[in-house]
Amino acid sequence: MEKIKGKLLLQLARKTIAGHLGLEPDASDQLETALADEEFTACRGTFVTLTINHQLRGCIGNLSADKTILEGVRDNAVNAAFHDPRFPALSKKELDHVAIEISLLTEPQALEYSNAEDLLTRLRPGIDGLIIRKGGRSATFLPQVWEQLPDKQMFLRHLCSKAGLPADAWQRPGLEVQTYQVQYFHEQR
Repeated sequence: MEKIKGKLLLQLARKTIAGHLGLEPDASDQLETALADEEFTACRGTFVTLTINHQLRGCIGNLSADKTILEGVRDNAVNAAFHDPRFPALSKKELDHVAIEISLLTEPQALEYSNAEDLLTRLRPGIDGLIIRKGGRSATFLPQVWEQLPDKQMFLRHLCSKAGLPADAWQRPGLEVQTYQVQYFHEQR
């Protein structure tokens, strides 16, 4: 997707959050007209991440391509701003300080590996997002998380902990791993 279309998605996310805060969104129909582009009706996994001063303020998304890009961005913008259980609902005062990032995901693919060492060699920091599953527990980190956790073992430990698994679960058999890539767009704030 072109950068200009990514900017339209960022505008849509901000407008959606503003509307839920009871703020009057831009009355212009230009955004809605631009969003009528057929490319936005493709079904993709999407994530919306909110930060304030480069600190996470909310991040919600869907891994599966069960919604159109537009539906996913709208839904995940609202959920990241108001329903991320790690944070209180976003306030009107915070909206001007929030930077929005939108990630469009490829379809997750199974990552086959034979043991913990093999898993480490197959990881591609900064390129792949990871999904892990074991039993009824699962978690994901977007590829952008590699910026904060560049060490492969640390990345896996944190991801396991996020899933509610022991931090060393990645070293044991039975962990299902999938990878995906993203195209992301972010505001400069």
